[in-house]
Amino acid sequence: MPNVTMIPATAPVLSAQIASPFIRRRAGGYARISTDKEEQKTSYGAQVDYYTKLIKSRPDWEFVKVYTDEGISAVNTKHREGFKEMIADALDGKLDIIITKSVSRFARNTVDALSAIRKLKEKGVEVFFEKEGIYTLDSKGELLITIMSSMAQEESRNISENVAWGHRKRMADGKVSLPYGQFLGYNKGEDGLPMIVEEEAAIVRLIFTLFMEGMTPSTIARRLMKRGIPSPAGKKVWQVSTVRSILTNEKYKGDALLQKKYTEDFLTKKMKVNKGEIPQFYVESSHPYIIEPGEFDAVQAELERRSALGRPAGCGSPFSAKIVCGECGGWYGSKVWGSNTKYRKVIWRCNDKYKGDHRCKTPHVTEAEIKERFLAAWNSITANREELIADCQAAKAVLSDCKAIDAELTVLRREIEVINSLSRKTIHEIAHTAADQRVLADRNSEYLERYRVASERIAELEEVKRKRNSRACVLETFLRNIAASPRALTEFDERLWMAAIDKVTVMLDGRLVFQFKDETMFESKGEE
Repeated sequence: MPNVTMIPATAPVLSAQIASPFIRRRAGGYARISTDKEEQKTSYGAQVDYYTKLIKSRPDWEFVKVYTDEGISAVNTKHREGFKEMIADALDGKLDIIITKSVSRFARNTVDALSAIRKLKEKGVEVFFEKEGIYTLDSKGELLITIMSSMAQEESRNISENVAWGHRKRMADGKVSLPYGQFLGYNKGEDGLPMIVEEEAAIVRLIFTLFMEGMTPSTIARRLMKRGIPSPAGKKVWQVSTVRSILTNEKYKGDALLQKKYTEDFLTKKMKVNKGEIPQFYVESSHPYIIEPGEFDAVQAELERRSALGRPAGCGSPFSAKIVCGECGGWYGSKVWGSNTKYRKVIWRCNDKYKGDHRCKTPHVTEAEIKERFLAAWNSITANREELIADCQAAKAVLSDCKAIDAELTVLRREIEVINSLSRKTIHEIAHTAADQRVLADRNSEYLERYRVASERIAELEEVKRKRNSRACVLETFLRNIAASPRALTEFDERLWMAAIDKVTVMLDGRLVFQFKDETMFESKGEE
């Protein structure tokens, strides 16, 4: 039997429960509130005052500081500057003990809480959670901390889920809320709904008008910056993505698609684009529109048309994405000849001229040539202005007349309502009766096929209507520009060029074929 001698512990365990009254420990308090509400601010001040007095009242504690975070969530410590400063001071040896109200005030994330506590423990720094009566340097401290942190984390999950449920309930009820601080054109009205701000709405309308006049989002962004118009965030610089976002946001036509994004992780608060993972809600006529619904739909059709043509999204010149190679169909781009000489010259030629084995033989053109021949083309087609205007108005009237389409859509939507009712009735019979299941299933399959056919026809008709509205809107812009322009142009007008020209095709023999927005064609042989 071995002889065992116990050697008693001599190193003090620095826990306030058993600490010597002769050892004064440097103490810091930690106070945090998670909202900016007035009643919380009162609580915040009370916490700071309480911990200051508490620490100073203890003879075994030496007051250092009360660290604070105001209006910050405890779900993670990423943006909690007061918390981070406190931990840094403790690790630098400026603190021996930290006093805070509870585990949930310290952190609602188990990983963050334990990580911080273990770092502090390695340096001999203790945390005292007043509400739970836990000292982290006690033998039971870490077990209790793990349990309490897990409970706090689960509480955060429940709160997050309750908040998400509340948001979805409001969405399902059709209640619309916008990020007004960075949303151009609207403010929150007295009834809680979006209210139009006319000064900002004018900018939105300008963006849509410029786009339908032929400008690209990048050109529009430069135009807005040139005019000194601030972005929705109040910045001098407009991003192309911001312009495109405005052009495609259905809220400007008075509708709202809700829950485009959702919180993927309640701990990190990471947002993710909703691609069908959770329900979305589309609310029609939820608030006043800035852009006429027909005009908005026309812009969407024009965006799709330009995308299908493969036109560049970013254009630094009015001639970009306008000039086409008559041989290969590719776009012309600008090239600089003799850039470092006095003979420097900017020309336009096919971007694919020297790509691959084939060499396009279409000639290059200069900007001066394009401008001169555009003037001739415009003056030629507007020589009989009244007839041109009458033709455009007639074409616009035909395109705008969608009565037959609307009538068929009404019939098809009623058909879908009937099919849905019959299908629900059949499904109920399948579930609750002893009838021949195969017969009922076949009947329901027929309903589903009728639904599919009707739905596809609705989509087809809506697409036709959208394209017709788009063409009508383009013609309306074209007509406005004819009315606003002089009878004979004497110098190049960039705005008119953008609004009137769809594309210019350069032929092998040097001819330029101008296609105007009303689909009028004019051929320039170069001698005009």
